[in-house]
Amino acid sequence: SFAESGHLVTHMRTHTGEKPYNCKICSKSFTTSGSLVTHMRTHTGEKPYNCKICSKSFTTSGNLVTHMRTHTGEKPYKCKICEKSFTMSSSLVTHIRTHTGEKPFNCKICSKSFAESGKLNVHMRTHTGEKPFKCKICGKSFSVSSRLVTHIRTHTGEKPYKCKICSKSFTESGNLATHMRTHTGEKPFKCKICSQTFMQSGHLSTHMRTHTGEKPFKCKICSQTFMQSGHLSTHMRTH
Repeated sequence: SFAESGHLVTHMRTHTGEKPYNCKICSKSFTTSGSLVTHMRTHTGEKPYNCKICSKSFTTSGNLVTHMRTHTGEKPYKCKICEKSFTMSSSLVTHIRTHTGEKPFNCKICSKSFAESGKLNVHMRTHTGEKPFKCKICGKSFSVSSRLVTHIRTHTGEKPYKCKICSKSFTESGNLATHMRTHTGEKPFKCKICSQTFMQSGHLSTHMRTHTGEKPFKCKICSQTFMQSGHLSTHMRTH
């Protein structure tokens, strides 16, 4: 039931699909005037909701509420399976899929499926070849924004990931994680055939060729093949 007739009218639009509020700039339509007002800010750039702690501003009050949790540490959305907590309900929904295995976002080209719509969007670029993230320094383009961020560090020399044991620094968190194994001795990548273990997945891949006999690196001059790219490089010097 609805306390006011106006609320009932708005609710009925969820059934009828009616969207009477139209954006005069891009022609998008909305069921409520409030949604149109919020949308208009994407055109005007207006961000009327300001954080009193760090001065960041937002287009909606809800986005400000979510942002405030980065300051307070509040994580009100809790997983009932593993008790992990999240600042946003959408993050919890995505996390739940790690337990259920649900992957509702399907690629229409190769039928791969994903737990997040964003990961599907990134995957689609492997089909389209789209690389929308361009380096302003050298013009190199990337399909994922995080790869551009990492690439920029090759220009700036920034290495924000620092080893707490030996003070070595790295441009990527993954490189730091790999490096840490030189201190811990951890070898998480195990061969299923002979049980030999390795620090890096790449080393395991190379090792697997000793079992399969695969030699993917081919000399373009004499057609000799090699298990490792380094062996091909050494061979090329004979030519």
